[in-house]
Amino acid sequence: MAGLDRATLAYIAVFIGVCGHASSEFFAVLSGVAGPEVSVWRYTIGSAGLIAAALIWPASRDLWTPLKAHFWRLLWLSIVGFTLAYLAFHWSLDFATAVQVGTLVTTIPIFVGVANLVINKVVFTTPKVITGVAAVIGIALLLTDGYLFELAGREGSLMGIGLAVGCAALVAIYAVSAKPLITTYGAIRITTITMAIGTVGLWLLVGASWGVWVNPLTLFDREPQAAWSLLVLGVYNTTITQLFWLGGLAAVPDITRGSYLFFLKPVITALLAYLFLTQPITWIQMLAIAVICGAVVVELAWARIAAGGRAAEAGPR
Repeated sequence: MAGLDRATLAYIAVFIGVCGHASSEFFAVLSGVAGPEVSVWRYTIGSAGLIAAALIWPASRDLWTPLKAHFWRLLWLSIVGFTLAYLAFHWSLDFATAVQVGTLVTTIPIFVGVANLVINKVVFTTPKVITGVAAVIGIALLLTDGYLFELAGREGSLMGIGLAVGCAALVAIYAVSAKPLITTYGAIRITTITMAIGTVGLWLLVGASWGVWVNPLTLFDREPQAAWSLLVLGVYNTTITQLFWLGGLAAVPDITRGSYLFFLKPVITALLAYLFLTQPITWIQMLAIAVICGAVVVELAWARIAAGGRAAEAGPR
């Protein structure tokens, strides 16, 4: 990749992270394992990989200092951001399609704005209002599609949509609440700690509620497709994706623009679901994707749009 500057490489790293996020629904469904159980497998493998990576990297090696100083806060963040959020995410795939879940989870930045308003009293800007309204419209379109599935005899679609929305809201609360700690200790250290604690919570919750006590040593006792799908989900979609996503966002010159690459997620998810899972993409789902992604394009270009409007007003009279 000679000739590419540091900023370009950083954006490529973010895009690789987005691809990892986008394909997580695909490998979760491909594994054939029920949502609650697959969430434990994913984060057991993924958190182990992230701990190993953090210990290898000198800047993130000291996991004990933040854990000792902020244990109860980190415990709360772990339960909200990983135990509950990703149980809801993987469980939603038992009821809704990968396209529905992938599109709804893409609204996380919108929920971040709401959480920031409630927690930090940071008001919405005009473009944020536009994006938020578009997200509501996109969710309404997916809900309509859910009702159509219900009428066609596909039960539970609305529950899946509700779980996906719940996941987006919980991840947003985690992102806003964890920001001060991330600023102090770095994203990789805080993510590693909260993911590891959250994984323990997932293991206990799924075991107690569903009677499924995951034993990582039995991974390759499963069918090959299930075993390799879970391994890819843990190593690539979790460990590697988090490293590229967090590392790329830390290096890009404009972190807001870099984070908006996340809105490519539903497009990638839809493509994978259509090509490999034979899950149909309805026109309503395509419209929902277009509405949400289109609103983000408007927000990205808002400064230019506003500047163009001002220039037009100040033109020749």
